[in-house]
Amino acid sequence: MFLTKECDYGIRIIRALADGQKRTAEEICAIESIPGQFAYKILKKMERGGFLQSCRGRDGGYWLVRSLDEISIHDIIETIDEYLYLNECLRDDRPCSRNPKSSPCGVHHELMRIQEKLIKELQQTSIREFV
Repeated sequence: MFLTKECDYGIRIIRALADGQKRTAEEICAIESIPGQFAYKILKKMERGGFLQSCRGRDGGYWLVRSLDEISIHDIIETIDEYLYLNECLRDDRPCSRNPKSSPCGVHHELMRIQEKLIKELQQTSIREFV
């Protein structure tokens, strides 16, 4: 299990905009050392997710539309990657190679328990704690 680079960059984008200033994608990339090819894709996802707004043109840029206290790490993960799994067998669309879904093994049960705790913690951790 790991956070993807996209999730890491999503958190960094929020951090670059945390002071409430409007910034261009280029400024965000420079502040947080994010490769430009990733930035636009992630910015678009973050805007669709309701974290940012943007405007084009000479005075264009991106700015936060939600408070840092309202944005959890889980919100960012869900917006960028949809979901975080500890193991493939926890996904509904990926069957376990050893046991049917109707009879999961003890490892599956333990990983599910841990994943539920992780998700709860990520939901309770606001981005403000990272900034």
